[in-house]
Amino acid sequence: MRLQTVQFDAGNLAEQIEQLSQYELDRLPFGVILLDRDGTVMFYSETEAQMSGYGEIPIGKNLFAISPCMAAKDFRGRIERAMDDGPVDLEFGWAGDFADPSRGIRLRVMSAHNRGIWIFIERDGTSGNARQCAD
Repeated sequence: MRLQTVQFDAGNLAEQIEQLSQYELDRLPFGVILLDRDGTVMFYSETEAQMSGYGEIPIGKNLFAISPCMAAKDFRGRIERAMDDGPVDLEFGWAGDFADPSRGIRLRVMSAHNRGIWIFIERDGTSGNARQCAD
């Protein structure tokens, strides 16, 4: 599959992502994170490390432990409720990441073939109407 054919808005984004190599995932124009059901990071793209400002590849760490914003009830709770209800396919806006707490981000969260979840993160330069990170 060619990288140009992978679009953030694709209905089958998770299926497309699972056909790519790690090298290809690292070169997508949006962030890609794969978590197991407990929130442990199984994959964290180089693009996400750079664009988020986190700078590291936290494989083996719990995403919700290293990111207070993503651990927030509104964020983590929404994902956990969706996982409890069956296949996950969420899309929502949010404000804030490691590099810029006011940056608007758009997230897609989808079920992975390994029973975990994919988190796809697209960023813009402003916060817009995105929901703010809350403790």
